[in-house]
Amino acid sequence: MFGSMNCLKCLTVCVDSALLQDERSDILLGSLFSLEWKTTIEEQQLLHSITWTRDLPQGEDRPSPVLEEQVLMVLTLNDFLDMVVSIKHAEQKGTEEVAVNSLFKQLSEYLNRNGEKVVTLAVMGPNPNSWTLCSRRHEDQMLRPQMGEEGSDIEEALVFLQLYRNTSVIFLESWQGLTDHVCAITKALSKRPFKQLTEQDNLPFCLDGSWASGVRVERDGTGLSHVWSRQIQQLNRVSPAVAAGVSSAFPSPQLLLQAYKDLDSEVERKGLLADLLAKSGERERRVGPEISNRVYRFLTAQNPELVLD
Repeated sequence: MFGSMNCLKCLTVCVDSALLQDERSDILLGSLFSLEWKTTIEEQQLLHSITWTRDLPQGEDRPSPVLEEQVLMVLTLNDFLDMVVSIKHAEQKGTEEVAVNSLFKQLSEYLNRNGEKVVTLAVMGPNPNSWTLCSRRHEDQMLRPQMGEEGSDIEEALVFLQLYRNTSVIFLESWQGLTDHVCAITKALSKRPFKQLTEQDNLPFCLDGSWASGVRVERDGTGLSHVWSRQIQQLNRVSPAVAAGVSSAFPSPQLLLQAYKDLDSEVERKGLLADLLAKSGERERRVGPEISNRVYRFLTAQNPELVLD
């Protein structure tokens, strides 16, 4: 919990000042302030958007703060339907026919300048999937007559945004829903540095198992032999039975290294494990010279780029 709170303190939620024109924005700002999260209100590159910045620890090579790639663009239902019409025109006549001040054109230009950004459109209104045929033909025609009766226009626009602009759309029926979504993104971003560290595959032999962190090692050392066996098993074409045979004969890397030192020649060291038996059920086989040689190189090579196979 303490670590999570510290990570949250490194984040700043940046709210576009244009969003404050809606009096319901107090719900969002009130929640952010009550949570004591750092918040700024300033004009954003993308109209009606919410972004996040992260303060980096001292000693980082990059300038701080850094902009996160997540961007949330807040639209009214009318704004979104306007964007659907613009997308339809763009597909039919080309982007040059789209109105200069259209939100779709602004979004496209922003993404062209910032290809690394991941934009989500938060539409303040009901999901089109919940609209009845009657409401499409009557109530929603009052909102945007230019939509006509082509209900597929919205679906096509959603697919276009996802495929060609990597932009997803969510529908939120209230500002409280928007507030909850912003808080969820903020919490997820705060956990990202820790998740990136835990997902690193530097020690794959310790990653899976019944315990959350992989092979559990007790304070008395119980479990170390299992880790050693799993480490050997990471070598290409080394079965669990072969790894168990090696780790049974030499219960630790240190014992195997000492055995290598006690031998007089390189040939003996490379073949030290060749005659060890590996049992798998009723079957029994030798480790063999090829695997023996690879284990030797794995433990003694000084070149970190050496290809063992």
